[in-house]
Amino acid sequence: MTAEQVWEKLKFDENGLIPAIVQDAVSKKVLTLAYMNKESLQKSLETRETWFWSRSRQELWHKGESSGNTQRIVSIQYDCDGDALVVQVVPNGPACHNGTYTCFTGELLTDGAAGEQADDSPEARFAILGELEEVIAAREAERPEGAYTTYLFEKGVDKILKKVGEETAEVIIAAKNRSPQELRYEAADLLYHLLVLLREQKLPLDQVLAELRSRR
Repeated sequence: MTAEQVWEKLKFDENGLIPAIVQDAVSKKVLTLAYMNKESLQKSLETRETWFWSRSRQELWHKGESSGNTQRIVSIQYDCDGDALVVQVVPNGPACHNGTYTCFTGELLTDGAAGEQADDSPEARFAILGELEEVIAAREAERPEGAYTTYLFEKGVDKILKKVGEETAEVIIAAKNRSPQELRYEAADLLYHLLVLLREQKLPLDQVLAELRSRR
């Protein structure tokens, strides 16, 4: 469709607003729910950073204008009815005004059955990777004092690369030593530091997994 046809498909409510779900393009974590009008959506498209309409202040606002916690837009999608948007972003700091990575920190209901899956199911086996990716993303955004992940991000890519190299060497040594326990420990360290590196490079783990699937 042409740009004009896309605009015609979007359905703004009686107040001229459309809800925008903001999602981390790397970790896939939902960061916040905000509202856009036509002007803020146009500014978002032009600047590739998120602009919203404040319903409380009745004015446009550029996310991160005062805090510096801007959000670089990767993609904007609309749903089948054209009355909601999903905005995938690379956040530069916390999304929430409370200083947290995501606004969705409260918990109303958790499906206990999700934690009771068989240990050999793909969901149970690899869920920890998704959880770890989210934690690393939160550490990058919030930078809690004293956290090792915060230290790595503050030191920068050279430090992260050094740790990836060191852990790779330690995996090799553990394998040469024929020590399963040592290898398990060092392999876990390597996976963690690799996920930190992927986050620093803004490369989603999903893309690495997609590359593996394409090779299969």
